[in-house]
Amino acid sequence: MRRRMHAEPTKSEMNGQVSQPSWRNRLNMAIYAPAGAGVIALQAVILLAMGLPLICACGNIDFWHGNPSGPETSQHLTDWYTYTHVIHGFGFYLLLWLILPNTSFGLRLALAIGLEGGWEIVENTPFVMDRYRQSALARGYMGDSVVNSVFDTLATIVGFIFARIAPVWASIAMVVLIELILGYMIRDGLTLNVIQLIYPSETISTWQTGG
Repeated sequence: MRRRMHAEPTKSEMNGQVSQPSWRNRLNMAIYAPAGAGVIALQAVILLAMGLPLICACGNIDFWHGNPSGPETSQHLTDWYTYTHVIHGFGFYLLLWLILPNTSFGLRLALAIGLEGGWEIVENTPFVMDRYRQSALARGYMGDSVVNSVFDTLATIVGFIFARIAPVWASIAMVVLIELILGYMIRDGLTLNVIQLIYPSETISTWQTGG
């Protein structure tokens, strides 16, 4: 009986993906999970050094704050805009899957945390905050509290992991659903947020304030 010279390719190999042994996956997560946590800790330290408050100036730490335009927006742990950071996670997953398809999930997650942490720092610079204030819903915006910013990054992680384990159609449906809910509930969302940041529209601002 002749010995086979070449093993038949597995399904994952035929699809251009080589599965890693479970021990290697565990090793990757053992390396990249602390790296991701370190990035979040560095994000918090930098934001504190920039003068952002650790918690809301009101002195409370609420898990949920539902007023999208009040002075306590982006000051508590979560609010309506937390959901936009879940969408960030979907976007980062797609981006890193496209440009780094052969890297481990742990590395891509750590990179996504770094991207989100970097954005959280940029988002709280005076220039970007001034741009936000040109939108009607953000005219009193004073930046994030550090705990809110950290929870935004955690929301991004949730979106990234969901994109990893869910079918593509479910990820797309979730993004559309979040945008529709935010549009209905607060007349805002990630898409409108980006538009108002790049090219503020008085028409959108008027609609957002019920005019």
